[in-house]
Amino acid sequence: MKRLLLSLIWVAGSFSYAFSQEVSGPLDLETAVQIALENNLTLKRSELNQQTLEANLIQNQGARYPNLTVGGATNFNWGRSINPATNLFETQRIGNINLFGSSNMTVFNAGRINNTIRQTKINLEQGQFNIEATKNQIILNVINLYVNVIFNQEQVKISENQLNTTQEQLERTTRLVEAGSLPYADQLDLESQLSTNKVDLINTKATLNGALLSLAQALQIPYTPDFQIVTPELTIDDAFMTSESSGTIYDTALEIMPEVKAAEKGVESAEEGVKIAKAGFYPTIALGGNLGTNYVDIYEEKFSDQIDFNFSQSAGLQLNIPLFSRLSNKAAVQRARVQKQLSEITELETKNQLRQDIETAYTNALAAEQSYEASLTRIQSLEESFRIAKQRFDLGAINSVDFQTAQNNLFSAQSQLLYDKYTYIFRVKVLDFYLGNPINLN
Repeated sequence: MKRLLLSLIWVAGSFSYAFSQEVSGPLDLETAVQIALENNLTLKRSELNQQTLEANLIQNQGARYPNLTVGGATNFNWGRSINPATNLFETQRIGNINLFGSSNMTVFNAGRINNTIRQTKINLEQGQFNIEATKNQIILNVINLYVNVIFNQEQVKISENQLNTTQEQLERTTRLVEAGSLPYADQLDLESQLSTNKVDLINTKATLNGALLSLAQALQIPYTPDFQIVTPELTIDDAFMTSESSGTIYDTALEIMPEVKAAEKGVESAEEGVKIAKAGFYPTIALGGNLGTNYVDIYEEKFSDQIDFNFSQSAGLQLNIPLFSRLSNKAAVQRARVQKQLSEITELETKNQLRQDIETAYTNALAAEQSYEASLTRIQSLEESFRIAKQRFDLGAINSVDFQTAQNNLFSAQSQLLYDKYTYIFRVKVLDFYLGNPINLN
């Protein structure tokens, strides 16, 4: 029990070390993706399952070759027993040593072995495609979380800018109120606005911390308050949106997406399964051979002489014809055919899902592009409105309420523009993913 507990502690410590790697300095996207791929448990499980399939292939390939078994046995008999040398009953103590060897090989089984090997190889290919599909989903998830962190960092900057602007206006208004140029109510309005801006900044920082926490958890690394990322300069130009149609993107994705290839391999594997099941209706032929000798200690001959004298060999061919298997072969073929049909349905579902995902991604990207362009137009108008409002407020032409309204409208538009920008960026990256383009934020 003590050894067991120590072993469990060691194993737990090993896992703790493996998943407690700390990140020093800001984390760039490439490193984040690499860490996520190294630490993801679903991916590790898939890779271990792949090793099991490799072991199955080794075993199935070995079925082509003859087996070989050698061994020996020794016995002592007292009283009336059979003498292994003469095969007669004798009443005395008899000690003997038997040595033997045997080998068997399947000569014909209607292709069952070869089809099983082919099926296992197909399963290996399918497993590898499933691993690649899992990696793709991990990468997309990390990019989404990474972009979300960048978006929230920008939101914090907007909140800080809004707070600083209100603070400056409050200081100016306070001086004018003390000089009797403005009513005290304007100062109170700005003090209230400043408190609101402080709360907004606290909330945006909390949201940023939540985004960083989600990213760290996706990477399976401990989260610390100083966890940060490298923020790339993300710009959008006129050629950012792909010119390909959703149908063209789908045609491209059909050729490269690993989940589609995995589904296709599933159908191929099921086809081999039908062949394997049909082999049960055919005869099998096996070739076998045996070697044997023995030594009995009641005779005066030397051990080597008896071993040589008693040496025997045999070889034979065995034919098995399945005349009636109580319908088990028929049932096996029916199950294999059903499995093939299920695999074909899975393939169709996978392709339909891919088409729907691409159509949705394409529609979302177009909508995000339009929203981003609309936000750009809106922000230009509101920036000019705020500039004019600020000048009028400084001249005393408008009160603090009108100034705060113009300011809030501008910062709200800035937040919306950020949201539209990063939503657009990620959705276009999704389209790049389906086109097989490298996924990065450069």
